[in-house]
Amino acid sequence: MGDLVGHGLVAGYEGKRVLSGLDVRLASGQVTVLVGANGSGKSTLLRVLARLHVPTEGAVLLGGHDIARDSTRALARKLTFLPQSPLVPSGLTVRELVGHGRYAHRGVLGRTTGDDLEAVRWALAVTGLEPLAGRRVEELSGGERQRAWIAVVLAQKTGVLLLDEPTTFLDLRYQIEILALVRRLADEHGLTVGVVLHDLNQAAAFGDRIVMLSAGRVVASGEPHEVITAEAVRDAFGLEVSVATDPETGRPTCLPSLRGHLTTKE
Repeated sequence: MGDLVGHGLVAGYEGKRVLSGLDVRLASGQVTVLVGANGSGKSTLLRVLARLHVPTEGAVLLGGHDIARDSTRALARKLTFLPQSPLVPSGLTVRELVGHGRYAHRGVLGRTTGDDLEAVRWALAVTGLEPLAGRRVEELSGGERQRAWIAVVLAQKTGVLLLDEPTTFLDLRYQIEILALVRRLADEHGLTVGVVLHDLNQAAAFGDRIVMLSAGRVVASGEPHEVITAEAVRDAFGLEVSVATDPETGRPTCLPSLRGHLTTKE
């Protein structure tokens, strides 16, 4: 499928500029994590890359092809996007929900084919949801429900997966489960993955590359050890941190300085 690349992206809302001539590359078969403070442009960038928000300048290329030229159905066969906290239709089983990921592949009559059934089976297997396929979605835990939504976008069978804060509102165990699943999708299935995260340590632990944004511009971009530095975090978040290397993984970890933020008892 190739890399997903944004060139000179300028975008905003109601006359307010959010992205300012931004360049970004999501490499094929890797997990690229977008990080930055609230309002830095992370979610807007992801929506522009998914063609859900049209930039006023610049272009998005997938494998060298401008995605603006694709029909909606054609693009949906190449790229899929999972928003924050999608609404769950009531009464659907997990299998029925995952089946909705096949809409872009169905013909004019919308009939389910053997390819559709196989894609749904595969998506349920990859996300570990086969035992829960007959359960109603509203009966699932938060982590199970998020895996169900990831199964929906996997059933779409695209080469590019864009996830906007997939761990929001999940407890730590489910956050790690979801991020480990995302990691496997790149490693074992070769997907190009772009994901927005708030937690810098999770970004460093699970990402191949990190793009750090501030005020619609790239502050730093590269491998975790190149991006997660005290200077870059200070520039992007206005926060002093100490950065160390995890002895087990060799990846950076950062700890915010609490000096001036805590009071001590006399």
